[in-house]
Amino acid sequence: MAVYLEGHGEPRFFYANGTRPPNSSERRILGTVVRSGVISQSALARTTGLAQQSISRLVKGLVTMGAVAEGDRVLSGKRGQPGVSIRLVPEFAYTIGVSIMTEAISVILMDFSGSVLDEQHCHLPAMTRNAVLDRTEAIVDEFVFNHSIDLQRVLGMGVGISGRYIGPGAMYNTPHALDDWALVAIDRLFEERFDMPVWVENDGNAAAVGESLVGVGRQYDNFAYLFIDALLGGGIIIDHELMRGCNGNGGEIGLLLPKNIYQHPCLESLRQTLGEYGTHFSDVSTMIENFDIEWRGIDEWITKTQSSFSLLASALAAILDPEAIVLGGRLPAVLARKVIPHIDIYNDSRRGKPRALPRLLISKAGGDATAIGAASLPFKEHFFAAAA
Repeated sequence: MAVYLEGHGEPRFFYANGTRPPNSSERRILGTVVRSGVISQSALARTTGLAQQSISRLVKGLVTMGAVAEGDRVLSGKRGQPGVSIRLVPEFAYTIGVSIMTEAISVILMDFSGSVLDEQHCHLPAMTRNAVLDRTEAIVDEFVFNHSIDLQRVLGMGVGISGRYIGPGAMYNTPHALDDWALVAIDRLFEERFDMPVWVENDGNAAAVGESLVGVGRQYDNFAYLFIDALLGGGIIIDHELMRGCNGNGGEIGLLLPKNIYQHPCLESLRQTLGEYGTHFSDVSTMIENFDIEWRGIDEWITKTQSSFSLLASALAAILDPEAIVLGGRLPAVLARKVIPHIDIYNDSRRGKPRALPRLLISKAGGDATAIGAASLPFKEHFFAAAA
């Protein structure tokens, strides 16, 4: 669950830069712009449902704030003068995203437009708190130096980690490989080290949030996200908002498959299958870095996981009726393209009218999905809302 500094007021970003948090209407505009890239004021009015006069007034306020800039005039398809286009100002704010995996970390620097300015992936011999915090600090210092980042412009940091949320605060029941991170206030550990607000989220949920802002969410409002990493997880996006559930653990897609019955379609099972065919890797990260779709064992893994993928997709389609199901996480895109044709979503055709089914898509967020999603959390909290 995303966690914010309780009792600390707004992030230092606002008063340090002489600005204010946007109101709800401004956040709807900013959320629409980040998903559109460039958009006209008339299109903003149609998408958000706000009156044209309100859009004009609100955009002027956001321009004064420095969050958006006006660009070239664009045709609206109607009579009259072309409308002025609106875009986000990338250097207005930055965030840091951290992905804590079972054997490695990824750290990214994101600007206000949702672009990843820098990314580093680092294997660690032990995933202890000190090892992860020390390496993250070194990477962040390098980002700040290489990109001449004003720390006052860093809104905050997001952290994605594998595990179930148990609360209170940012406590997670992590896999055994992350024992040192289990049942501790993860947000406080990072806040003390980096002196900035920190949000913490389950890795699959974080990746789904990032996909909603800078990936498939630019075309689809509703989708289920299959987070395929060393383990299997996921996240559900409804009207651009993360579905958390009553206990903060919504989207635990992997729990749909009993391990003693179904082969989990995760990268650890792929690594083991490749080993059976003579291609051995010490961990998932090394396998991904050297990935070759022609390896012997790939087709065997696809065959073994076909029924699992099909059951997951069929269940998600039946229960959620989403526009799309996204294959993401650290699943290589070339492998996802080979997997998708083998996924069979059960469809009940009645009177010759089969029900509409979701599209099966490959993640479009790019880079480390969890780190991107984690970096999106501070922006999502304070700037980017759903259109309506």
